[in-house]
Amino acid sequence: MIINRDISYVGVNDRAIDLFEGQYAVPNGISYNSYVITDEQIAVIDTVDASFTHEWLDNIKKVLGPRKPDYLIIQHMEPDHSANILNFMKVYPDAVPVASAKAFNMMKNFFGTDFEQNRLTVGEGDTLSLGKHTLTFITAPTVHWPEVILSYDSTDKVLFSADAFGKFGALDTDEPWTDEARRYYIGIVGKYGTQVRALLNKAAGLDIEKICPLHGPVLTENLGYYIEKYSTWASYQPEDDGIVIAYTSVYGNTKKAVLKLSDRLKANSCPNVVIHDLARCDMSQAIADAFRYGKLVLATTTYNADIFPFMRTFLSGLTERNFSNRTVAFIENGSWAPLAAKIMKSKLEECKNLAFAENTVKIYSALSDTSSAQLDALSDELCREYKERASSTANKNDLTALFNIGYGLYVVTSNDGQKDNGLIVNTVTQVTNTPNRIAVTINKDNYSHHVIKRTGIMNINCLTVDAPFAVFEKFGFQSGRNVDKFADFTPLYSDNGLVFLPRYINSFMSLKVEQYVDLETHGMFICSVTEARVLSDKETMTYAYYHANVKPQPKTEGKKGYVCKICGYVYEGESLPEDFVCPLCKHGASDFEPIK
Repeated sequence: MIINRDISYVGVNDRAIDLFEGQYAVPNGISYNSYVITDEQIAVIDTVDASFTHEWLDNIKKVLGPRKPDYLIIQHMEPDHSANILNFMKVYPDAVPVASAKAFNMMKNFFGTDFEQNRLTVGEGDTLSLGKHTLTFITAPTVHWPEVILSYDSTDKVLFSADAFGKFGALDTDEPWTDEARRYYIGIVGKYGTQVRALLNKAAGLDIEKICPLHGPVLTENLGYYIEKYSTWASYQPEDDGIVIAYTSVYGNTKKAVLKLSDRLKANSCPNVVIHDLARCDMSQAIADAFRYGKLVLATTTYNADIFPFMRTFLSGLTERNFSNRTVAFIENGSWAPLAAKIMKSKLEECKNLAFAENTVKIYSALSDTSSAQLDALSDELCREYKERASSTANKNDLTALFNIGYGLYVVTSNDGQKDNGLIVNTVTQVTNTPNRIAVTINKDNYSHHVIKRTGIMNINCLTVDAPFAVFEKFGFQSGRNVDKFADFTPLYSDNGLVFLPRYINSFMSLKVEQYVDLETHGMFICSVTEARVLSDKETMTYAYYHANVKPQPKTEGKKGYVCKICGYVYEGESLPEDFVCPLCKHGASDFEPIK
């Protein structure tokens, strides 16, 4: 496979494997990827699994012909990528192994040698010139082993990403990337979200046109989509709206309750209901779905004064991967002393930012009128925000939405006639209540000010404390004149035709401008309320909470240079170019300050 004129694929497909890492079912196999960069000097990037030694060496020979490689770059020491290091060195003894110091330590354990007499140890920011191609090495510790490095080819703008951006499935499998990439990520890398986010921050400063992972296809188009998915997964935020029901059932009564709840959730406007019978399903898929959707219902029996074993395994799979930022509800079944809900909740105590439903369904052997009523109450509770999002079922005159106005942070949405737009503001005030009047103040330099002054309408979205930093990056760090901020959203619209956020808000209000006050640098819009919906009881995000808990603190210790006051990006250097633009938030040099 030719990736471009100088980079070739020399990996292999494994169709014989049934379980990857001894636990993940891979019905469509998996690929072990390896690459060759052909230049004045030649670099081979990573080896393949031990089962494919000769096929891999044959692939290299086909690409190189009579030439021989000068370097073997070892990004990751897991055996499916490193097993053939020694075999490669026997065939090409003059080649130089290139790896991190920790990788060479591991080689001694695997092969009895660390190639001390002929090796190149690299770390963060080190470079290797092959001629016209220069590789820059990026350390990625614990993504997902401690020795990992990535390689960036600045000539062809290719990121060799090790296990990051990989997926299950052989390369000759015709299937969407996302589902198997999600299952791969959550299962294998999911515990290390903090480290993945650190890696994404490094990658944000690179001009990348292709991503070459160690499993799965080379990514060449819509790279923003793949990076956005990784950012969501690494932040442990819900990817899609919906409810997962994970259950075990001994004699079928718990299953009957699950199926009845599923019907009621769908009738209550839940957009997606996914059910997993933990005794029979692919456990890795059930875990991946729990991370994909925003809400989870756990249903099981009390068993040996504990919970059913498959549920215990499922909960361990969640907690060891840092399950967080979700709503969780319980259905318990017990013939004489139900304990399951209490036990399940205790096993989730180490998880962060979980909201537990007020309603718990308690079944004594089989469904009764009482437990059926509890199912109804649980369905209503879980679906409240879904019903309020849907125009046909929403209460559009819930003026308790005004109670969520304080010194908070809001997304003001508008439309310029061609696309939807959004802006972060912190100056929203109720000025009268008879009639209800809201004042919204917006900087004149913002594109939204221009749009709202022309159209006379806007929506105010009240952000909640679970809103991640990505929301502020999207709506606060770029201009709607240049960027479609809703390109990756499934649009939801209020009666005035404007978009409102599908998540991370507790309410929104549609406003009509009645008066405009010119405040020199800013404009104040005095508005009437034409629609008001309350989607949840979650706490409103305050300005203080954002700065204390959401905005990343810049890592400036031991560094010299400048830090962006908007997003915390650190520029290292003696002087900051006047035309410098922050690669994260796109603000200019005027928004940087010297590191003190």
